[in-house]
Amino acid sequence: MAKTLELQFTTEMGKTASLTVDNPKEPIDEEVVKLSMAQIIGSQVFTTGSGKLVAAKGARVIDRNVTEYELA
Repeated sequence: MAKTLELQFTTEMGKTASLTVDNPKEPIDEEVVKLSMAQIIGSQVFTTGSGKLVAAKGARVIDRNVTEYELA
């Protein structure tokens, strides 16, 4: 089972951009996520094809099961 935390941001052009964190520490602390997203926006380190990140849009944990089959 693989889990990722997806952070969704609004860009300067009104598009959605996402950053993902593999294997996030659980339980997820919503206040820490909000603060971290605000720091990411404030740092202006990330730029997308639709501009800089300007607002936090949402966050979600994606939980998926992966079954691999060897075909040799």
